[in-house]
Amino acid sequence: MQGKSLVIVESPTKAKTIKKILGDNFSVVSSMGHIIDLPQKKLGVDLEKGFEPEYVTLPGRQKVLASLKKEAKNKDAIYIATDPDREGEAIGWQLKERVFKKNNNVLRVTFHEITPAAVNEAFKSPRDFDLNMVEAQVGRRVLDRIVGYFLSPLLWKKIARGLSAGRVQSVALRLIIEREREIQKFIAKEYWEVEAELAKGENNFLAKLNKVSGQKAEIKNEQETEKVCQEAKIEKFIVLEIKKSEKKRYPSAPFITSTMQQDAFNKLRFNANKTMLLAQQLYEGIDIGQDNPVGLITYMRTDSPRVAPEAINEVRDYIALSFGKDYLPDKPNYYKVKKLAQEAHEAIRPTFVSRHPESLKNFLTPDQHKLYTLIYNRFLASQMKPALFAVISVDIEAGKYLFSASGSTLLFDGFLLAYKNNEDEEEDDDQGGKKNKIPLLEKGDILDLLKITPSQHFTKPPARYSDSSLIKALEEDGIGRPSTYAPIIYTIILRDYARRIKGYFNPTELGFKVCDLLVEYFPKVVDIKFTALMEEQLDEIEEGRLKKLKVLEDFYAPFKVSLDFAQSNVKKEVITTDKVCDLCGKPMIVKWGRRGKFLSCSGFPECKGSKSITSGVKCPQEGCGGELIERRSARGFFYGCSNFPKCRFVSRDLPEDK
Repeated sequence: MQGKSLVIVESPTKAKTIKKILGDNFSVVSSMGHIIDLPQKKLGVDLEKGFEPEYVTLPGRQKVLASLKKEAKNKDAIYIATDPDREGEAIGWQLKERVFKKNNNVLRVTFHEITPAAVNEAFKSPRDFDLNMVEAQVGRRVLDRIVGYFLSPLLWKKIARGLSAGRVQSVALRLIIEREREIQKFIAKEYWEVEAELAKGENNFLAKLNKVSGQKAEIKNEQETEKVCQEAKIEKFIVLEIKKSEKKRYPSAPFITSTMQQDAFNKLRFNANKTMLLAQQLYEGIDIGQDNPVGLITYMRTDSPRVAPEAINEVRDYIALSFGKDYLPDKPNYYKVKKLAQEAHEAIRPTFVSRHPESLKNFLTPDQHKLYTLIYNRFLASQMKPALFAVISVDIEAGKYLFSASGSTLLFDGFLLAYKNNEDEEEDDDQGGKKNKIPLLEKGDILDLLKITPSQHFTKPPARYSDSSLIKALEEDGIGRPSTYAPIIYTIILRDYARRIKGYFNPTELGFKVCDLLVEYFPKVVDIKFTALMEEQLDEIEEGRLKKLKVLEDFYAPFKVSLDFAQSNVKKEVITTDKVCDLCGKPMIVKWGRRGKFLSCSGFPECKGSKSITSGVKCPQEGCGGELIERRSARGFFYGCSNFPKCRFVSRDLPEDK
């Protein structure tokens, strides 16, 4: 029996889950994402007529469109149930305006979790489309198209065809490049630390040198260190001051998109793209043995830590039952919502706290289970009492030298029983990487010196960005939004502007060139504060406080000035080499192509001679004799043998030349 109403969602999995909830009166179909968008091979924005976008049916989507039109015939109502964010609103609006315009009963439904209660409630109160949300998404799309359409050809002109320059992606690349330059300029400085192992009776502990003659201890070389050790050895170590206190450690808010991506990297080593793919699967529905898929988590693109009152009540009951009332705060824990966060959204949490991760283990892939467990435990912990520590710090005098020791003891584990943050792994402040248990001391106690140990150290450069730290930086700077973090990183890697090596972004030569060109000619476009301002203005369009046209006009006028200057001044970069073409003998130059960097004849296009750029490392395959060449594929860069296809050696890392 064909349903009386049509429901349109983005994905087949989501359609299957919702169909089971709604029953036979509804036909539920998938649009497979975007059907209508800006054209792929031209600007598609009328710069003279208020930046009016030109929408077309995307190539290859005609069959989907025809199927939707067929399904819509003779239906009482059409419900658009795309994702509850700007992009979902815009996808639905395009369908209403350009596909079902003649149908007077096209309605919008939104829900933040795919559960029977949430879905049924949404269909009881459908709404009109939020045109401010649509305008904000169209504004973002137009901005991104203008930047990409006009900047990318400049990269082609100077460097190589096929490169791209995205509005937000370019700012993220700039962060990676600037961090790399900090690392390159960094000069390590030597410093020394002195640690004393002290004892009272049979109890010993560690104390570090803190001050010398009342000033912060700064020991720069081995000679100074030896002098300190010799002088301290002959002094009495006397307890000068003891401070005792209790410290509460509060749970973190339930996940929003950025914090989920950060923790998934830190704890599970999942990159942002993988995290979002798994989260999408958990949100859209998993078959858990009840002959129907079930949405296990709430919507995974959110910047709000808000939790629905009924979910708070459910988790509080669960905590009291599972852990005891000692772990339950008198009132629910509430978390601050940052400025311009979409408060209608919820945090990422399990749809039912009664679905413990262990009960789902047989129905989830190992990676799905790991992420679900992370989300589940974080949500549980967010509504528990803080952990309580007894903290002790001791100052010990040895002549003009002041040593300090500290330690803590867990008095009440609180939320740590459910979830430990990375910084919570060690319960105590440590000394020398070891748990430091301070014995019972009194002021004036004379301690035994068991040994005094110097150690040499060097200051370290700032760390390269990882998925976690880059997303954190983007969020703190106001760059991008929950739906954009993973695509930003994916594009930077795909274009080979940076490579993920052991989890950290290493910019390529190509990345440096692209970034430097953009900074030189478009400093405002890749300015962090300006990009953050643009994000705020898009948010204000959504809230109805700004008009899309004004935002676009204010952006385009100065952008056009920079663009005209760049188009007149950007010249093709020619990098010469000492290699000569085997075909015509002319010098060869460096070029970039779809497969990476290569040597091309300077006589091109008359001469089409080309060579791969070898790494100088011999192929490790026994008896081969070839050299390794850097290559690229859809899955990223790798090293392959110059004797391919005779030798098929490949490696993601460059082996050491033996």
